[in-house]
Amino acid sequence: MQSNTLYIASLDPEAGKLVVTMGFMELLTRSMGNVAFFRPVIDTDDRTDPDIDLIRGRYCPSMSYEESYGFEASEVKTFLAEGRINFFLEELIQKLNKLKERYNFILCQGLNSTSFLAAFDQDINMEIAKNLGCPFIGVINGRNQTPRDIAKEIKIIEDTITESGCAHFATFVNRMAEDTLGVLEVELDDPDESSGVPVFLLPEVEELDKPSLADISDALGCENVLGIDEGMDRIVRQVKIAAMTMEHFLTHVEDGDLIIVPGDRNDIILATLSTLLSANYPNVAGILLSGGFHPGKNTMRLLTGRELTLPLLSVKSDTYTTTRNVAAVPALINPSDERKIALALGLFENNVDGERIRKMAELTSTPDTVTPVMFEYGLFERARSSKKHIVLPEASDERILRATEILLRRNVVDITLLGNPGEINIHAASLGLDISSAVIIDPENSERTENFVQTFYELRKHKNMTPDGARDVMSNYSYFGTMMVYEGMADGMVSGAIHTTADTIRPAMQIIKTIPGISVVSSVFLMCLDTRVLVYGDCAVNPVPNAAQLAEIAISSADTAVTFGIDPKIAMLSYSTGASGTGADVEKVRKATMLTREKRPDLLIEGPIQYDAAIDLGVAKTKMPDSKVAGHATVFIFPDLNTGNNTYKAVQRSSGAIAIGPVLQGLKKPVNDLSRGCLVPDIVNTVAITAIQAQSVQG
Repeated sequence: MQSNTLYIASLDPEAGKLVVTMGFMELLTRSMGNVAFFRPVIDTDDRTDPDIDLIRGRYCPSMSYEESYGFEASEVKTFLAEGRINFFLEELIQKLNKLKERYNFILCQGLNSTSFLAAFDQDINMEIAKNLGCPFIGVINGRNQTPRDIAKEIKIIEDTITESGCAHFATFVNRMAEDTLGVLEVELDDPDESSGVPVFLLPEVEELDKPSLADISDALGCENVLGIDEGMDRIVRQVKIAAMTMEHFLTHVEDGDLIIVPGDRNDIILATLSTLLSANYPNVAGILLSGGFHPGKNTMRLLTGRELTLPLLSVKSDTYTTTRNVAAVPALINPSDERKIALALGLFENNVDGERIRKMAELTSTPDTVTPVMFEYGLFERARSSKKHIVLPEASDERILRATEILLRRNVVDITLLGNPGEINIHAASLGLDISSAVIIDPENSERTENFVQTFYELRKHKNMTPDGARDVMSNYSYFGTMMVYEGMADGMVSGAIHTTADTIRPAMQIIKTIPGISVVSSVFLMCLDTRVLVYGDCAVNPVPNAAQLAEIAISSADTAVTFGIDPKIAMLSYSTGASGTGADVEKVRKATMLTREKRPDLLIEGPIQYDAAIDLGVAKTKMPDSKVAGHATVFIFPDLNTGNNTYKAVQRSSGAIAIGPVLQGLKKPVNDLSRGCLVPDIVNTVAITAIQAQSVQG
């Protein structure tokens, strides 16, 4: 019998259970979709619980804050003092049962080890888990422990959980040193010492144990002197107090430094900012001015006279007090800190066998409903299953660099960036990004360029292309990136953040060309509704396709649906259903339906059909009662761009659906277009989609 619940608790202080919690929420939402997060007890504080804020906002926003927890710690202490433990547990069971009525799965996170004495925490966490019927996941802090000590603790924990009456799901050892990992893995592989309960080992990641500038600014109530929000997600690796002269101070600067300096030390402030402009110095995280002073008038003129990416913060406390306050700031993972979130999820995904966990949790069966969360996170899982190489020709754009870091941290794809390596690395470093795993190629100085020029000339000489003309064309990064895909040096390309759709499609049409039997490149949007994902095409490329082109768009859209795990049932949309209407537009759709059936008799298709009959089973029973598509359509083909573009935007804005795309289709190898107004998550999703498309390319 499936328990539908799990309980995660730290068994040591600062064990990092939030990383494990986030990893499980990723796995559960992909498998179960509708997952709740519940904390039986939270710390008593004037602020909301940070773990609830993060998990609820990211994975289960439909939950209210109040239903995400049972009691505050002060209330529980009173219950325990008064001997009312049963009342406490009964109330928790009631709250959990209410959640079970609305959610497929519930992930519970135990008490913080600061709420009570650590030993008492273990007991009460296991008591709660046992009474709620939740299999128990223990998280151990492996930092500064020997393999022998950790192995002993694992055994003690296993015995304690078994004796408590809890079902023991797994143990996680977090924050381990790399050299300890290998030794402990050997010990745990000994069948004579194994209890059969899986143990997962996670290495220490320094950045997760360090606060960001935003954390420090919030904790200390800092003033943002220059009003720069960019870079507030930088990690503060260490603090430097600047009390020396500028010449001596510069010898001590290191990567990730937060420079604490009195606000009237203009020399130190300018010297620190100057390190951004030099490849000879590390990249500091930021500057924190103490004493309530601001730089002088002329210094401020210098600072505001150019675009800076280094935050300049200020507090009123003196340098000594400021330094003590900074040291007390905890290392949190905030909902807005996408870099830390990506790092935490990457740590879990790269060290934990997700498939094994899913099988253990009896989550291998997929529910009929597919939520946007399930679909979007499923993209990462599928892309990662057979990792592909994607080229991004617009590395000068900050959004591309930020998306690159997320994709590399999550181990979704391999990436090549096009541009000057020095400029790209300096730009990334100035933003506090780590893109060191990306390959960077400069088309202007690449040994591949001449070969690409010759290949392009041969491909286009029948169109009067000359060698000199081919050389000029290949200086365009979109053409260079497309040629990489054509030559098999990359599996796909994503462009369009700073270029038009035509700039992306034209090279692909000239070099990669279309799939045999398909003459038109088209697009679809993957429309993620509350409980299902639909395919809309063509909403972005072809203004007025004829009947033959419309048939090709339908076939391409059906194949795209299959690629993303959607069973294609095609609705060829019109203002008329069946034989009820006439007119040139209806006849075009009718002919396109016939041509699609002739080319692909394996596909379920209906047309002409109105949108309501295609999507609503009640309407379908009236208008087309014998149709296998009406009321069940998953692929919607619009008769023209005007209809398609307006419809997808109307559905997106009025229903809150997530529209992923446009996804280009019909090409032999995948190239995808971005909107010039795209956000970083749009780029991340599009790259993952491109990788999945590349997985389905034949030979």
